Amino acid sequence: MSLTNHSELRQPIPPAVATERQSRPSESREHERLAVRARGITKAFGEVVALDGVDLDVAEGRVHGLVGPNGAGKTTLLGVLLGLAEPDSGELEILGRPVRRTLALPDGVAGFVDGPGLYPRLTAWQNLAALARLRGDSSEGIGGALEEVGLSDVAHDRVRGFSLGMRQRLGLAAALLTKPRLLVLDEPANGLDPAGTRHVHRVLTGLAAQGTSVVLSSHRMDDLAALCSEVTLLATGRVVFSGPVSELADDTNELDYRLRTSDPDVARRVAAEMPELRVLDDNDLLRRHDAGTLLVRAAAPALDELVARLVGAGVGVRELAPVVAPLEAAFLALTAAAMVSREDEGL
Repeated sequence: MSLTNHSELRQPIPPAVATERQSRPSESREHERLAVRARGITKAFGEVVALDGVDLDVAEGRVHGLVGPNGAGKTTLLGVLLGLAEPDSGELEILGRPVRRTLALPDGVAGFVDGPGLYPRLTAWQNLAALARLRGDSSEGIGGALEEVGLSDVAHDRVRGFSLGMRQRLGLAAALLTKPRLLVLDEPANGLDPAGTRHVHRVLTGLAAQGTSVVLSSHRMDDLAALCSEVTLLATGRVVFSGPVSELADDTNELDYRLRTSDPDVARRVAAEMPELRVLDDNDLLRRHDAGTLLVRAAAPALDELVARLVGAGVGVRELAPVVAPLEAAFLALTAAAMVSREDEGL
């Protein structure tokens, strides 16, 4: 388990320039119970900066996602929350207690960064038993933790033969042994097949329903959509968005959509008559796969009107789907804006 990821280090950068979509923790949350409250967190390694004035609120009983491109500062921020790295400046409260130095976290915090630290020569059970002994706990909860993450059948197999996804689930089981109030996970779905991903999602949503706060990093937009009620987007060590997932995927933004109908010619004419909607040039790859599919660019209200007009014209709508999922589109737009802002600053 490593403390930092050197890909997240960069030259010092001046204060962030807010973008249109940027959202910061609001004063209206003062009366909400928070598992994490961070203000102005900075972290540098020598002359390079990993975190630049990060604000973060994580409510109790919620799953909060951290997302951003490689080198955005996600792993460093998770390390700060786990007490593995000490911020250079800023204020941090975890589970209602101020944190002023590393290794001074309150009880009830568990998790991992850069993958769980495991003993490959030991079995899954032996790994958890060793962890329990280190904390002075009994081993009576090991069976339940392994069952919860779906590893009961391999409890007595050596970890050296485990896949990446199985190791991730064993790391989650190790964290569950502590009965955490705050669970901090770095890419918990990394290496999991679809069935394993759904299993981990059920575990995490179940924990949140019982009052545990979960902070997880992910580069997968489907993880965010399935798990998180709120998300913080980092780029170049700065927060460019923090708030509800629904706001990040705001349906007032224009997206590109695939449109398949029973009559492509009429559909194209109807779409072309709408000024608030744009019919895009056919993509060569799209044309080869389905010559009857249109590409249109519009916001959600215009799409509603388009469907109504098509139905009124007797055209059946067989498919209307975004080319890029709304969350992914927002991610790409915000991170691109952050990079442009950085270039404009002359860096």
